[in-house]
Amino acid sequence: MTLPVRTRAYIIAIGLLALSAMAFYLRDCEFLSVQRTLAFVLFLVLGLLSEIYAVWIPAYGSEVSSSMAIYMASLFILGPSLTVAMVFVTTLASEVLMRWDRFRSNPSRVTYVLAFNIGQLVLSVAVTGILFFPSGNAAFPLVLGTDYLWAMLAFVCYATVNLALVTGVVSMTERQRFLHRFLAYVRDFSVQYLVLGVLALLLAVLYSQSIWHMLLAIVPLFLVHLSFRSYQRLRTEARKTFEKISRILDERDHYTAVHSSNVAELAVQIAQEMGLSETDTEQVEIAARVHDIGKVAVPDSILLKPGPLSDQEWEVMKRHPVVSAELIEGLEIYSSVAVAVRHEHERWDGSGYPDGLKGEKIPVVARVIAAADIYNALSTNRPYRPAFSREETLRMIEEMRGKDLDPAAADALLAVLRKADTPSESSAPA
Repeated sequence: MTLPVRTRAYIIAIGLLALSAMAFYLRDCEFLSVQRTLAFVLFLVLGLLSEIYAVWIPAYGSEVSSSMAIYMASLFILGPSLTVAMVFVTTLASEVLMRWDRFRSNPSRVTYVLAFNIGQLVLSVAVTGILFFPSGNAAFPLVLGTDYLWAMLAFVCYATVNLALVTGVVSMTERQRFLHRFLAYVRDFSVQYLVLGVLALLLAVLYSQSIWHMLLAIVPLFLVHLSFRSYQRLRTEARKTFEKISRILDERDHYTAVHSSNVAELAVQIAQEMGLSETDTEQVEIAARVHDIGKVAVPDSILLKPGPLSDQEWEVMKRHPVVSAELIEGLEIYSSVAVAVRHEHERWDGSGYPDGLKGEKIPVVARVIAAADIYNALSTNRPYRPAFSREETLRMIEEMRGKDLDPAAADALLAVLRKADTPSESSAPA
């Protein structure tokens, strides 16, 4: 995916500001003692390890790690001049190590990624240094109670600048609301951030005893990193569990044993064809894989009935999207898609269920899944009828455009299907 022009301009601006900050601070960068030199090397190693083993959080389109505590401790101990140099070397080395293979295949995009990842960290350190450190080489005194208060305010400043820069680039790239994403990130990781701030203070206090005392903080740093990994692992395992339940439910009807997987794959293609953001596309996939999980509440006598449903049976069937939403809304990984799952059977003209929503009042994720779901239902055998032919299915989708289906989603679905029908150049006869 090509970066939008404004995103590239944003990254270039951050890179230029970071270069200016480096020029400002590196003028008086110097090692005043052997102990400070050893501390610089230790921070360099810890920072490199924390960046290399950062945890990717797909829901936020960014990485989290314990590097924040390391960089802030370096600020408290070494001052901004040496810390800016250390952050630049650390992030440059980690980015080259992690992205070298991708750089060779897509140098333009990786260059922007590298420039942003280095620039935003250097800029976070520089802004905090300018606001809270009178001298580039001065350590932050931690003697009085007020010193610790100012130190925590400095940490909040660093975290806010860092998070704002990251949220800015993700919001621009994926066309998301900045404030909503920023507050969601703060809400989900505020405890981890508080622990990282305390660890930064702990490293500074241990350094006042001796540089070797700082090694005692490696264990809590590792535990914070482990908490990030556990957070992501829990999200992943929860998703796998519900997707497995959904597949088992599909197998109640042998005609649609892979229904949810097929709907998810097609829905992602529709979302991409519509130009939805990466975040919305990911939500489309997540929601599509569990959209029918509420059928657990539908008896086989209704779900597998070979003839038309009675009015009473139809009322039971129409409850399943509500049950689906209720089952998943309590889990963090699904909380953002529960509304879309509830409204997947709404129709563009307001004739759907459970709430009779109409037009753009239906969540876009639900509209995309509805298009994929309807196509899958038409093109597969059902207990009450055989599958329609390809030509019949395409004709019916065109007729549903603007009635049952969002016109944009219907157009994207038809485009995806026609592309699939068109032989690729590689498969065309010579």
